[in-house]
Amino acid sequence: MRNWIRESLTRVTMKRGKRVEVPPSKRLLYSVYVATGSLVSLVALEIAHITFLGAWNGEIFAAITALIGTISGVFLSQKA
Repeated sequence: MRNWIRESLTRVTMKRGKRVEVPPSKRLLYSVYVATGSLVSLVALEIAHITFLGAWNGEIFAAITALIGTISGVFLSQKA
């Protein structure tokens, strides 16, 4: 999974007819890893909440939505 994230965040530019790849910083990679891990944890928490309590938790869903927006924003802004 880490190689997939690194490859998708790598910028490709053309300089003097040559293809140049600019890898993402480690700080950006680690922040995407933490956000993805948090997203997985929150989804598991929401599933457990629905399973055991039988109710939907809007606050957990709002946090999931915010993390999805953050992660997709990072991918879109890095490729621009």
